[in-house]
Amino acid sequence: MTSFMVFTYYDWRNTLQPCGYSRNREQTRPRGPETPGCFIVMELGFFFPSTWMGKAKELKGMLLLLFIATFIFLLSLNMRKHMTYKAFPKPLSASKMCSLQISEQTLTPLNNTKHILVSAYMDQRVKGLDIRIIGIFKMDSDQPLYCLFCCAGQLSNATPTTILKHNENFGFPFITTDVMCGIPKGFSATHVTLLTQPHSVTIPNQTWLPIRNQKTGREEEQKLQFNFTVCISNLFGDYNNVLQFAQTLEMYRLLGVDRVVIYNTSCGPELDRLLQSYSQEGFVEMVPWPIHRYLNPSKGWLFSQSGGDVHYFGQLITLNECIYRSMKHSRYVLLNDIDEIIMPYKHNNLMSLMDMLQKQQPNTGVFLIENHIFPKHHFEPSGRFHLPQWSDVPGVNILEHIYKEDPDRSIYHPHKMIVQPRLVEQTSVHEVIKNFGKQFKVPMDVCRIIHVRVALRGSLKFEQLREDKRLWDFQEKLIPNVDKVLKRAGLLGSEGRS
Repeated sequence: MTSFMVFTYYDWRNTLQPCGYSRNREQTRPRGPETPGCFIVMELGFFFPSTWMGKAKELKGMLLLLFIATFIFLLSLNMRKHMTYKAFPKPLSASKMCSLQISEQTLTPLNNTKHILVSAYMDQRVKGLDIRIIGIFKMDSDQPLYCLFCCAGQLSNATPTTILKHNENFGFPFITTDVMCGIPKGFSATHVTLLTQPHSVTIPNQTWLPIRNQKTGREEEQKLQFNFTVCISNLFGDYNNVLQFAQTLEMYRLLGVDRVVIYNTSCGPELDRLLQSYSQEGFVEMVPWPIHRYLNPSKGWLFSQSGGDVHYFGQLITLNECIYRSMKHSRYVLLNDIDEIIMPYKHNNLMSLMDMLQKQQPNTGVFLIENHIFPKHHFEPSGRFHLPQWSDVPGVNILEHIYKEDPDRSIYHPHKMIVQPRLVEQTSVHEVIKNFGKQFKVPMDVCRIIHVRVALRGSLKFEQLREDKRLWDFQEKLIPNVDKVLKRAGLLGSEGRS
């Protein structure tokens, strides 16, 4: 005996009423217009023996329950998916992630402005502000800017900025500028960029600056890698004073300097070889400074005399940048030119000098050192330091120049500085503009600058110069050390010492 088995299904939009079908397949149709949502999932026809009828009914019920359970599960997933998208925004598309356009340059033009960005640092010394972006801004180009932060590809809300133009630019149209802003509460930023509109959508070529000097939670003193860093700015043109440079750096090494930072636009070929050697050793950090690609930098210090866009190839910018670059790593920073040596006269090293000065002048962050000129056309008469191995090395031999000018204190006389970088906010060349501690002028008999160069007071007669042989106190170690670095760079003649 055979039987035709029909499965019945339910219309879920009509309180699960059965969608009845006739046994006659040709007359099969929905129950009527009152069940518009009825769906016929399948129709199966089988011939079963009568002994299978009970099992067929049982299977029919199980399939019905399975269908209903599956439908409810899929419906709940669909509802949950829409609830999730309401609660959390869709992830940013790849074109909006900051990690794709991180600046690896020291100079980064800011989109839709005439400004150039240099670097960004964590700086929470000013209440309510977290980030200091160092830049080069056009003086007459004022517009509001907004900080946008990034962490792991996620963007913050834009925050307003405080724009602080330094008050010294020597008349040039571009000026050192600090852009300060706060990080939104609860956002851990790793990169920052500047926008000209508060609600701008970041474009694919938006460039991000890494935020340096991030806090690590350790004690500040434990983070200081160096005691003394010398900041030298800027090398440009065909400057090739190799011998004086080597003598200066080796003299600083004997005095306890750990690191020298140099901003390099260009220099002569022999000096470049020496710099590369020092850089490979780790004593010198070379910072590329291609400012000529973006501006017309001046070779002079005063706009009315030399013209151009920015003072001395951006000297003011590099001095400030070097302070922040060293802030987390160095106890003290020396700010001086490449042909200057800040020399202690009552101590044999800089640490002994600073220990004494800090005890005498607590809470002082800026120590002003008087500049003394040693005219390079006056030579020590015996010629004892006119060494044959240095005869083919380009540059000035500072050991041969022991006569100095007395400063004319009736007019402005410039100083250079030893600073605690964490107590400095803004600096100029010869003085600090903003700082958090005191300033102190160090007496010349305690410390002064040895500066071998062209005469400043050219009208002085030889008899009016004073003898100063302080460098000779270090000659036994200085000369072989200079020989060593020149030989390593392939610049020492065949008569050089082994």
